[in-house]
Amino acid sequence: MNVIEINGVTKNFPAKRFSGEKIKALDNVSFSVGSGEIFGLLGPNGAGKTTLVKILLGITYSTAGKASLFDKPVTDVNIKRKVGYLPENHKFPNYLTGEQVIDYFGRLSGLRKGDLEKKTYKYLKIVGMDEWGTTKIKKYSKGMLQRLGLAQAMISNPDLIFLDEPTDGVDPIGRKEIRDVLLELKSQGKTIFLNSHLLSEIELICDRVAILNKGALIKEGSVEDITTSENKYVFLTSDLSDAIMNKLLVEHKSTVQGRNEFSCFVNGVEDVNKIIDYLRSSGILIHGVSREKNSLESMFINLIEQKN
Repeated sequence: MNVIEINGVTKNFPAKRFSGEKIKALDNVSFSVGSGEIFGLLGPNGAGKTTLVKILLGITYSTAGKASLFDKPVTDVNIKRKVGYLPENHKFPNYLTGEQVIDYFGRLSGLRKGDLEKKTYKYLKIVGMDEWGTTKIKKYSKGMLQRLGLAQAMISNPDLIFLDEPTDGVDPIGRKEIRDVLLELKSQGKTIFLNSHLLSEIELICDRVAILNKGALIKEGSVEDITTSENKYVFLTSDLSDAIMNKLLVEHKSTVQGRNEFSCFVNGVEDVNKIIDYLRSSGILIHGVSREKNSLESMFINLIEQKN
């Protein structure tokens, strides 16, 4: 079952009042998010990420196309009971304590007072803030506020959680702890829609990603598929002689990393097998052959540069 369905969503904003000109923030965007997935939304500033999230939350409306959550239109207020949300640069009143913030959002979600006290402590403990619950948040660091924001997004035990830059301002240890929390939520069957500029974090935790640029969807798929090169292979071998390395360089346009490793671009599986046959006929042992994998960050940068 898909928890999120986006079909041909377009959003136009007026460029200038009364001018009739339009700015296209989203352009015919379509993709889906399955139940129990951690899904990452990527894109440079101005790509339309926040606009899309606001449409899914019913904060703003699309100009064209349809979007649904749990097979219900995003305009259906009843589905909000199943949704948690951590916005970017969220603000809480400085005079409240951490416990009071969670209590307030819990009551907004319709939780009963008896259950709320237990859940407040539970979720503050999950995000590592239980010892700071009675401290006013004006004394919190940026990372502590992020943890508190994550706790408020989880307080109603939602099935779908939207997180906008959840690790912004959090130190490396804190980011690891937040990743662990998100993976635990996934193990419980929760669906997480994650928007982050920290691509290394996205790569570590997301099952699939969608990349927006100038309002258009330019890539969507699993992290594994997106970061794996289609036509570049890496070979791990026993020691290569100078003659063999020269032939690999000249005839196969290979890049030699050392006596035991080289990589090359191929046109298909047939080329890979030709290289393997040559190595074997030359008495070289093959320890491994794999498609080259790039980092999500390098792939993202190259993809955006190609489109601009």
